[in-house]
Amino acid sequence: MPIQIKEENEGNTVEVFVTGRLVKEDYEHFVPEFDRLAALHGKLRVLFDMTDFHGWTAGALWEDTKFALHHFNSIERLAMVGNSKWEQGMATFCKPFTRAEVRYFDQSAAQEARKWLK
Repeated sequence: MPIQIKEENEGNTVEVFVTGRLVKEDYEHFVPEFDRLAALHGKLRVLFDMTDFHGWTAGALWEDTKFALHHFNSIERLAMVGNSKWEQGMATFCKPFTRAEVRYFDQSAAQEARKWLK
């Protein structure tokens, strides 16, 4: 599955791993699970791991935009983990779509990202 969710710290922290190229249908599984966690725990701290991520189709990008707008206030901290320059740029690009404190971490600093989320 291209989007996987892993709960940490009794659900307060959520690790989201994206791989490959996301399509619209990938959000059919991800969004309800994220909604459930946000309803259960309130504001979440999210590690978004893009290490093997290759982008979105147009339909998936639209779903991602709707998700971001819906969860504008649901995320307290967002640690974006990747290994390329465009992924680092995504951390800057997504800031207007969330009230979360957003930081980018290189894949080699993934443990530091997890510590920052706590």
